[in-house]
Amino acid sequence: MVTLSIMDIAHHTDTVLEFIHKTRLSDIPPEVKTRARYLLMDIIGVAVVGSETPTARIITDYVVSQMSAGEGCPSAPLLFDGRRVSAAGAALAGGMMIDSLDAHDGQKLTKGHVGCGIVPAIFASLAETGRMDDEDELLTCLVIGYEIGTRLGIALHSSACDFHTSGAWIAVACAGLAARIHRLDKDRMFHAMGIAEYHGPRSQMMRVIDHTTMLKDGSGWGSMAGVSAAALAKTGFTGAPAVTISASEHAELYADLGSRWYTCEQYIKLWPICRWAQPAVQGIFELQAEAPLYPDDIAAIQISTFHEAKRLASPHPTSSDEAQYSICWPVAAAIYACAEGRRFGPYDVSDNALARSDIHQLADRITIDEEEQMNSVFPAQRLARLTIIDKKGNQRISAVVSARGDPETPLSDSDIVDKFYFLISLSQKASSADSIAKACQNLAGQKEGLQKCLGDLLI
Repeated sequence: MVTLSIMDIAHHTDTVLEFIHKTRLSDIPPEVKTRARYLLMDIIGVAVVGSETPTARIITDYVVSQMSAGEGCPSAPLLFDGRRVSAAGAALAGGMMIDSLDAHDGQKLTKGHVGCGIVPAIFASLAETGRMDDEDELLTCLVIGYEIGTRLGIALHSSACDFHTSGAWIAVACAGLAARIHRLDKDRMFHAMGIAEYHGPRSQMMRVIDHTTMLKDGSGWGSMAGVSAAALAKTGFTGAPAVTISASEHAELYADLGSRWYTCEQYIKLWPICRWAQPAVQGIFELQAEAPLYPDDIAAIQISTFHEAKRLASPHPTSSDEAQYSICWPVAAAIYACAEGRRFGPYDVSDNALARSDIHQLADRITIDEEEQMNSVFPAQRLARLTIIDKKGNQRISAVVSARGDPETPLSDSDIVDKFYFLISLSQKASSADSIAKACQNLAGQKEGLQKCLGDLLI
């Protein structure tokens, strides 16, 4: 059946397959498991709000009409919907649903997001195989996904000539996870990951930065590609080696599997906007903490930042997606949020906010400068500095700031819980907040069964 064996390729590829295939919950340090639980809670909080976006409505209806499982076939429920579709369809819809609100976790060196793709792939694959009550497997797969996915993202960025979305590399991780959940042997897992890399979306990130639409970070398509690849490999379909694993120049990336835990190096966002814009918003809140900023007193705002953040610009977004991939808009909206005594959040990238002429007028008074020193440290650091000039000509200058939530400036557990409750309070699932939070925090602890704990997630 198999024309190319894992015995024919580099030893470190087999190390990766062994890690995916054989890692058990008991192999994972307690602090890594705890971090994964909080990452899952954060993703679910984002998914709840994302499930009510236009993107989610379109993609779930599309999947129901085009990707049904067929009578008597294994299937998976759409998140927060309950309609059953193929596992690939559930992964697609779940990834795009989460991606529709840009508030999910990420990792600096990947310049992208692991959780957005792996979580729906894991849920879909567990549901398809009838293993939704296997909490140990869910938590183990979460950690494996963050470990492999992060390394795949770093590998692709170091070897590709263009900047690709998360979907391009997360597809390979999702294939490995789906193959594990389906209990495929290492040969078929190897082929699944190769199929996913070959067929995965090599979508170009800066195109959607410059022309923002519902495409976003490609995570849904990557999740679907990975789940589909495992299904193909299960039947004997073969694929070329995944270069982001097998190429010799990537060997060092995988050498520390099981000793360096990238799960604990994911950042968590406080706000539903691109991570590149968040340092500038952080600067607003730091200046606000020193003394109030009133929109009518501001003559101009100058933002110094790195090239990729400057590309976000978009002072006058016309959709939520565009507002999330802007820097001028959230800076202006953050100033109004402070002045109005409310929390900056999904409202500030909503249609209601986009209809406000006052925020548009302030966004018009913002300019962005690219600073070479900030370019030189990207992506390991994402920095910004703000200068606010009032109508009397006085200047207030922030420190050079990065956004909170990075491994170097982590959010506390209570901060993460607070963000979760804030997001879910804005949704139709507000009454389920306590049960979902408990399920995540106790995952693989109380053995209550995922189906019971997270039942509200799947209907």
